[in-house]
Amino acid sequence: MADLTRGERLQIMLTEEELRAVDDWRFQRRMPSRASAVRELLKRGLTAEGFTMAGGGSKSEDFGVTNGSAREKRAPKPDGAEG
Repeated sequence: MADLTRGERLQIMLTEEELRAVDDWRFQRRMPSRASAVRELLKRGLTAEGFTMAGGGSKSEDFGVTNGSAREKRAPKPDGAEG
């Protein structure tokens, strides 16, 4: 049986929308807790292919979950782009 002791605690802050997305995902899969859902999402994210590494100097606000990052929201739109 796997060792279930977890010696490290990780605290994160989420927007209401991000927390709702985690809870919705958790309930759809009948996960026993938010913590188990976050661990599963983290495991899936770390094993996913096709992600890009964050560049140096990135801020926490640059990594939103539900509607793109704050940086994407501030970025100027190319000519002719809607948004």
